[in-house]
Amino acid sequence: MTKVTEETVREEMGKLEGKVPSYVVRELEKALLKRLKEREITREQLNKVIKAVMDAYVNVLVEPGEAVGTVAAQSIGEPGTQMTLRTFHYAGVAELNVTLGLPRLIEILDARKQISNPLMTIYLKPPHNTNKDRAKKFASRIVTTTIEDIALTESDMVRGILDISLNKGELQERGLTPKEVAKKIADELNVEVGISGGFRLRIRHPEAGITEFKRLVAKIKELPLAGIKGIRRALVREEGGEFVVYTEGSNLAEILEQPEVDVVRTVTNDIHEIAEVLGIEAARNAIIEEAERTLQEQGLEVDIRHIMLVADMMTHTGVIRQIGRHGISGEKASVLARAAFEMTTQHLFEASMHGESDRLTGIIENVIAGQPIPLGTGMVELVRKM
Repeated sequence: MTKVTEETVREEMGKLEGKVPSYVVRELEKALLKRLKEREITREQLNKVIKAVMDAYVNVLVEPGEAVGTVAAQSIGEPGTQMTLRTFHYAGVAELNVTLGLPRLIEILDARKQISNPLMTIYLKPPHNTNKDRAKKFASRIVTTTIEDIALTESDMVRGILDISLNKGELQERGLTPKEVAKKIADELNVEVGISGGFRLRIRHPEAGITEFKRLVAKIKELPLAGIKGIRRALVREEGGEFVVYTEGSNLAEILEQPEVDVVRTVTNDIHEIAEVLGIEAARNAIIEEAERTLQEQGLEVDIRHIMLVADMMTHTGVIRQIGRHGISGEKASVLARAAFEMTTQHLFEASMHGESDRLTGIIENVIAGQPIPLGTGMVELVRKM
């Protein structure tokens, strides 16, 4: 039997270039050269390996004319009928709720800007990720703090007086002082704030009417005094020998600016936020990962290529579009395709007003017109040889 050398392997790999993707050739060459160092490879064995790789590659190729969109819709939609409608707790963190199952899949495909449970998983840099106290200190620092978190309030609507009794322990835990709280309220809402007894604030606004004063009190109670906007709660959990912070609420841009944060691994489940901060390609990857995770958590397996196709359709214009009447389905170039989806009369009326024409290049419009669809055998035009 003829023994194979490194040179032979490289020659054979060169012949594969153009027949299979370059990354497959590189990985195969690397594996064969590694194997060759451990034991001998015969020419027959090398040929078998190359044939197996070629056969596997050909088998995974999509047939020309395949209705990939329809197959993707079926492959995601059918398992979707088995998905739960409940809300589960988040991966071992009982205190945080996360939307899973069908509601989460709908959120992703609808590209909703306001999701029901925005969450972040924040990884920390050393030494913060190995020190529980440091991780907890960071977690408490990023949570949005309002007056209701650190004080009791009592208002006299008739006289226009609001008394705020600050909790000393809560202030210390959040690293705030009465002076800082008073200054924040005064600067943001343009009111005079008096301090008495160290931990008691009084706000007077006697010239305001009852309705106006009620609005002022509501604004004071909602005013963020410290922390990062949008982060409602933060919990610290130990995972794999390090401390990780989970948050209820999300603000990716500001979290990534914190010096303790590992910006490479920190993630959010808010896809629009990812698009704004990291760009459309990152948002595409997030759609794929979130959809795949949602399906896997329900014990459902879907070929990732179907999910990738959906993500590409949602993001290829540079912005995230939903799959629905206000997104991909409602923006098709074909008048008949738009009319067939929803609001038939409105689409036809608007198209006639603007003098639109339909070139009948898609599936739906050709079905309506009673013509062969441009898929499968319908893509081929045959001319009889006379």
